[in-house]
Amino acid sequence: FSEREVRRLVLAADFEWQGLIMCAFYTGQRLGDIASLTWENFDPVNGDLIFQTIKTDRSMAIPVASPLMRYFEKLPAGDDPQAPLFPNAYASLMRNNKVAGLSNQFRKIMVKAGLVEDKNHQSTGKGRAAKRQVSKYSFHSLRHTTTSMLKNAGVSAPITQDIVGHDSEPVSRQYTHIDMAAKR
Repeated sequence: FSEREVRRLVLAADFEWQGLIMCAFYTGQRLGDIASLTWENFDPVNGDLIFQTIKTDRSMAIPVASPLMRYFEKLPAGDDPQAPLFPNAYASLMRNNKVAGLSNQFRKIMVKAGLVEDKNHQSTGKGRAAKRQVSKYSFHSLRHTTTSMLKNAGVSAPITQDIVGHDSEPVSRQYTHIDMAAKR
């Protein structure tokens, strides 16, 4: 996603999804990891998110960018450190034990933002044996956006890898899309 497209996503989303999108944009984390965040994972004093990733079980400590901090400050905080930062997303994740439902919700936001076409469920005449056409965009695309924007801004590869949680430079390279302004 470009910065402009991310802005369109945020404008098309409700308040909770705005936070999910911003969290992905500023941290590069996966949807399941973000939806699983609780108040216990947020350190407002130091301005950090501290958690274990679901897929790789990696320990993460990520500084919270100012716009995301302002979002978190608007959230109603209770006394329960186990309470989720994103209650609806957390409930969906716990109910289904997978992110598919959340991914479908995100697709609707992308449609509303005008970034993808709505699925019409009409037969293409290709049958079940035909290869499924995968969308260019998904929530996971925000990991590519974060990686690319950090590297395009001149952030070193090791710091970018640490923020996004990539284990190696080759993996991080696959997520990097260098823009022409950076090349110039």
